[in-house]
Amino acid sequence: MKLKTSKTKKKKSGKQKKRNRQILTVTYLFVALFLGMMGYTCYYAITNQQELINNSYNSRQELLVAQNTRGTIYASGRQILAQTQTDENGDETRIYPYANMFAHVVGYASNGKYGIESLSNYYLINSNAKLSDKVASEVSGEKYPGDNVVTTLDVDLQEIAYQSLGAYKGAIIVSEPSTGKILAMVSKPDFDPNEIDAIWDGLLNDEESSVLLNRVTQGLYPPGSTFKIITALEYIRENTDSYSQYTFQCNGRFTYGQDTINCYHGTAHGQVDFIRSFAKSCNSSFANIGLQLDRSSFADTLEDLLFNEELPVSFAYNKSKLIIEESTSDSDIMQAAIGQGTTQITPLHLNMITNAIANDGVLMKPYLVDHVENYEGTLIKQFSPSTYKSLMSEEEAGILTELMQAVVESGTGTKLSGLAYTAAGKTGSAEYSSVKTDSHAWFTGFAPAENPEISVTIIIEGAGSGGDYAVPIAKRIFDAYFGV
Repeated sequence: MKLKTSKTKKKKSGKQKKRNRQILTVTYLFVALFLGMMGYTCYYAITNQQELINNSYNSRQELLVAQNTRGTIYASGRQILAQTQTDENGDETRIYPYANMFAHVVGYASNGKYGIESLSNYYLINSNAKLSDKVASEVSGEKYPGDNVVTTLDVDLQEIAYQSLGAYKGAIIVSEPSTGKILAMVSKPDFDPNEIDAIWDGLLNDEESSVLLNRVTQGLYPPGSTFKIITALEYIRENTDSYSQYTFQCNGRFTYGQDTINCYHGTAHGQVDFIRSFAKSCNSSFANIGLQLDRSSFADTLEDLLFNEELPVSFAYNKSKLIIEESTSDSDIMQAAIGQGTTQITPLHLNMITNAIANDGVLMKPYLVDHVENYEGTLIKQFSPSTYKSLMSEEEAGILTELMQAVVESGTGTKLSGLAYTAAGKTGSAEYSSVKTDSHAWFTGFAPAENPEISVTIIIEGAGSGGDYAVPIAKRIFDAYFGV
């Protein structure tokens, strides 16, 4: 009887130990999970500090706004683009000295935030003033002076772009291919950010209004003949050793099956090779080229050039769109080859592709803020050029540059030829309605052609020919930059 009891006790003791081990295992597991969650939360809070503070639900932002005067936004030449003025009663007003001219790129800071006001909100509402200055502010009952943001924007180039667009709707972006710096960004129609509170309700209630839309980054357009840059790249990739031997007889239109592609205004270009097809922007020849392309390879090139993909920028934008599949019809591939059909692109994205060509195939990340400083000018944070990736090989970029030089020297962009600087570019006249005479005017290009310093991408809605309307604007911008 005693033996039995002893065995029973041993069994119970063994079960208890096993149960204890299980409980300890589960405990350790939950402790590890809890510590892991705490670690991740701390890591996320540190690495995403800006996003967390900028979140409208974060009360920390309200505390910073109440404690610090919103900082000033400067152009690269130190001109004030936005500043806060405080009256004798302590009431603050955000002032935009250039009114409509920087409306979309600088944005506004009430009724939500937009543009650089949103992009740099974290820095503008913080203060890195010296402790002694903060004490002095507290004694006098004033807010701490907020940090200031110095942008990459050039006031002179912005003004020329703004004035050149005139009463037209459209967009212009000017940038530096070797760094990704954005030097100017204009979108029309525009608004006066000084009056944003007064016009806000009217804009929201007007369903037809697109005044708040930044057409540079969010406007989706058919690229028209500027897309021939991409079509040409794909043809070169598929015919590395023979593309220069290409020839085509253009009589002003190209018919394949039930579909006909017309050259602009029905112009017959005659016998054209690959370079002349590009320089003269021959729709018939490029529709013919489109039919020869491998659909799968074309889709890969579109992916390489960031179509249907995320762009490496920190501000709001729309993705450019074009889907090419094995099942894509001949009709659709002809339209795609000349930048029509379902193809849509933003001026920002086209400018990025242009910059990659100008920079030996390498795309630099576009950026708008050069550095952050406190109110005394002490550097707080420096933003430097950053490489994204190669969109194409150096050799491919060189060939495309030659093609774009031919556009200027003997094609649709001759208004840029014979100047004190050389230029390379591509024009476009993009149909956007069933009325064939309606077209957007495009230009994208860079200068000097042999050592690019500046790139320009322009769209003028409903203007007509890119060579007639967009190229002269590009010339004004280039002239200003080179001091011609």
